[in-house]
Amino acid sequence: MYEPIDPGFFRQPVLELAPALLGQYIVHATPEGLTAARIVETEAYHGPEDRAAHSFNNRRTKRTEIMFGAPGLVYTYQMHTHTLMNVVAGPEGTPHAVLLRGAEPVDGLALMQQRRGEQHRIPDLTNGPGKLSKALGVTMKYYGSRWYEEPLFIAPGPGLGGEMETGPRVGIQNTGEAVGYPWRFYEAGNPFVSKYR
Repeated sequence: MYEPIDPGFFRQPVLELAPALLGQYIVHATPEGLTAARIVETEAYHGPEDRAAHSFNNRRTKRTEIMFGAPGLVYTYQMHTHTLMNVVAGPEGTPHAVLLRGAEPVDGLALMQQRRGEQHRIPDLTNGPGKLSKALGVTMKYYGSRWYEEPLFIAPGPGLGGEMETGPRVGIQNTGEAVGYPWRFYEAGNPFVSKYR
């Protein structure tokens, strides 16, 4: 039912890739079952020039090294106890990335509830980057894998179900002028978006 998207999809500038990811599917096949969700919120990080990016000033660390790789690689990192999923963008050597912030469940809802806890309202299962990874069963082991290869991949989706809106990125205080860049893209009115303006 789901097929990995063509690798060429990822070869576009990060500020074009971030909105293009809206409406595509994130799919994860595991021994427990398959989960899939339609992406409804992303954030672009513009690498060396972007004070909010992990790779600001071309900073290379063990964590950011994958950002310098080819477009379409998986960049996972941990914040507090959560794993966050990113899509590496830009030509090789240019450390740009797109954070996957929110997605709407389309397959495997019961498994997502099991992973996140039955007490959560359905929108709260995946309306944030850490929640999304947990619901999909994504861990740090995918660091460096490819978004166009199973078992964790992006598949062509139906596109946006509504208007696209933009706004400032979330949780990037103390980053100077980067705080206000309108590099968060989301589907207007969708309850699986983590935060509205």
